[in-house]
Amino acid sequence: MDLGITGRKAAVAAASEGLGFGVAHALAAEGVRVAICGRRAEEVDAAAARLGGDAVALVADVSTPDGAAEFVRAARGALGGVDILVPNAGGPPAGDFASTTVDQYLEAFELNCHSAIAMCYEAVPAMREQGWGRVVAITSMYVRQPAAHLILSNTARAGLTGFLKTLAREVARDGVTVNSVLPGLHRTRRLISLSGDAGVESLAAGIPANVLGDPSDFGRVVAFLCSEHARFVTGTATPVDGGAYGGLL
Repeated sequence: MDLGITGRKAAVAAASEGLGFGVAHALAAEGVRVAICGRRAEEVDAAAARLGGDAVALVADVSTPDGAAEFVRAARGALGGVDILVPNAGGPPAGDFASTTVDQYLEAFELNCHSAIAMCYEAVPAMREQGWGRVVAITSMYVRQPAAHLILSNTARAGLTGFLKTLAREVARDGVTVNSVLPGLHRTRRLISLSGDAGVESLAAGIPANVLGDPSDFGRVVAFLCSEHARFVTGTATPVDGGAYGGLL
């Protein structure tokens, strides 16, 4: 199926590996010109080479609002515009209420909420002016079903979800859609760092699909939300988790 986005330009944050790379790969396969970023030049350069074509590698630290905004500006300069924005960042440290300090919440907010907001402020005005745009943020299934050991991520990403829903309603009439995707357990370095090499395989047993997610499949879901076919889909927070989320809504 042709998604109707050939020739569009996308900025995909934190995409040298994992879910971000899966998204960049899916968009590039649809003929989208992609700019990706990472903190280390050798890693982001290697990722861009794997994407092939005219993918643009940028070194940026999107853990701060200034760094995140600069990534979008650099992507816009390299691509000649940004039609599609995919805010993304690594997660804050694991911990519960008893082990987490008050100051750590501010750090998590900067990483997983404020920085994504800064990217939107940098990209969305031009999307509104041209009458077309897509924002698809990568958050977490724990926005809907909080994990006891990830209190920082639960809190910061929930705040971002509120911002995205509000933004979606404000810009819908301008041809700009704003959605988020809520990944469950996917085979990424982040998951391995939290669970260990031995523990990561056992996690699949707790997923109704009985398998860990593939970042490539996740990327294709995001690509669809960026498509012309999804032009009437906005303000959603869509789980991509193999059925792990147990709620009705």
